[in-house]
Amino acid sequence: MSRPRTRANPNPQEPDLANLVATLQRQLQEQQQETNQLREQVAQLNQIPQANEIPPRMKPPEFEGTTDPLVADNWLIDIQVILDFMGLTEHEKVLCASFALKKDARHWWKTVQMRRNVANMDWQDFVAEFNTMYYNGEILAVQQDEFTSFKQGSMSVVEAVNKFEQLSRLCPELVPNEKEKVRRMMKMFRTDISKQVSAGSSPPTLVADCISRAMRAEYWINQDKEARAQIFKAKKEEKVMEKQLQPRQNQETNLKGQTSNPNQYSKQFGRNKRKGNAMGQGQQRNYPQKKNNRGNEGNNNNNYPVCAQCGRKHLGPEPEPSVPE
Repeated sequence: MSRPRTRANPNPQEPDLANLVATLQRQLQEQQQETNQLREQVAQLNQIPQANEIPPRMKPPEFEGTTDPLVADNWLIDIQVILDFMGLTEHEKVLCASFALKKDARHWWKTVQMRRNVANMDWQDFVAEFNTMYYNGEILAVQQDEFTSFKQGSMSVVEAVNKFEQLSRLCPELVPNEKEKVRRMMKMFRTDISKQVSAGSSPPTLVADCISRAMRAEYWINQDKEARAQIFKAKKEEKVMEKQLQPRQNQETNLKGQTSNPNQYSKQFGRNKRKGNAMGQGQQRNYPQKKNNRGNEGNNNNNYPVCAQCGRKHLGPEPEPSVPE
């Protein structure tokens, strides 16, 4: 017997295509998310700058840590200028700045990394952490005292203004507005400069105007000092020349006087000659003088008796007269 034929099912069960498509899309999305995460991680690793990849002119200055807030403030300003010029994002600025930290500053940054997640830290958060470390209350109190008592002294206007700006950045509560900053700056300048800056019917109300007036006042004050110094120098040289010419003039006057009055010159010459002879005699050797026997005999004849024959004084008999030959 033959087996009866079975007729095929004309409508077999079709697979659920919609669910399959949804499953595939979900898997693709998950793969895409994983790929994006891997790319971000690789990008973060590649964002860390290397020393040989940074141009020398754009290389951020190194910071080793300090107790001087002015040094820390200067470093923060310098590196921020470089980072802005490089066109980095907020997080890239943090990576680049942390790369420039050395020694004590590097240890401080490690403590920050242990305390909080720095993977998504922006630049403002970095600055806040930096200020907390290097601008504590005790240091700021010292800077406030220095700022309130700061004077220009022997510094130029530019040097004094730079110092004033540094201290004012550390003490923003002392200069809350432009007017107060101008007032403190006027007190900081020397008296001769502040007088000229505040002269006139319209004193400065802006910091830029105050600095500009102070620089002009300093220029003219220096010009006046230089002119006075030149006058003083000329007078001093004139006095030196007079002292050098005075002995020569006295000598010429003496020579003219001697020529016009020869008698006085001869008298003076005679006195000098006698003085010279006296000094010469005083220096000569004393030789023994010869005795004058005749003079002594003449003096002794006065004591002899008078001779009765010849009437002369002598001893013994009358001397015989000498007979010419």
